[in-house]
Amino acid sequence: MGSWKHSVRISIEGDDHVQEDECGFAGATAWVLDGASSLLPQLGLPGPSDPSWYARQLDRLLTEAAVAAEGTGNADLSAPAVLADALGRMDKLAASLVGGERVRFPSAAMCLAQLTGEGVEVLALADCHAVVELEDGSTAHVTHEPADIRIRPEESADPLRERELRIRDRELRNTPGRLWVARREVEAADQARTVRLGPPRRMVLASDGAWRAVDLGIVQGPAEFLQAARSPLAAQEMLLALRRLQAGTGESADDATLLTVERTSP
Repeated sequence: MGSWKHSVRISIEGDDHVQEDECGFAGATAWVLDGASSLLPQLGLPGPSDPSWYARQLDRLLTEAAVAAEGTGNADLSAPAVLADALGRMDKLAASLVGGERVRFPSAAMCLAQLTGEGVEVLALADCHAVVELEDGSTAHVTHEPADIRIRPEESADPLRERELRIRDRELRNTPGRLWVARREVEAADQARTVRLGPPRRMVLASDGAWRAVDLGIVQGPAEFLQAARSPLAAQEMLLALRRLQAGTGESADDATLLTVERTSP
């Protein structure tokens, strides 16, 4: 099965808010988290913002779940199982702080990769991304769905109407037929998009803020994004080029985070 080895880790804060991304790895598990910006009244959790607190706590709980998974010696432990463990821990923490509150509890988009006996299992909730270079030389791109996909372009023309729709969409998350994200519901692990791939060579995990480099043409597609993320200098140059473009066009910059890891042999 092997484990992940750190290669590149870069996180750049966005405009006008605290850092709400996190990324990490432990043993055979790696992840990136993108805390969902607050639209509903915050709960006042003990951090710079509720989304920042959530991302930091889920990062910690994923580490605990990954270490626990390593302790089982089970080479076929799935990505959903690791996430379900972490979300179960989050649910207990949430209950101790805010009781049964779910709708206003913070959440995150995420991507998680779990090495298995046959390769790697990649799980995605919302709009984080994974690009995996396999041992056979091929490349696979895994994501879930954009966070605001249910808001039509014509509805975005009216800022007040768009905000109303975004708030309603946020209230309905993690319910049947709506967008599922990492929050406190364990069942979100089963609602994620999960892709099973062969043995990986290396992988980059990215928040949607970093993936704007693809959306805006700084790099041409997933393979070039992975290529740029193979070295700290190239990755920094890509994200700085993104920031310059966003500043020039007036686009509000989101937090941008990427983590590149390589698989070590068992």
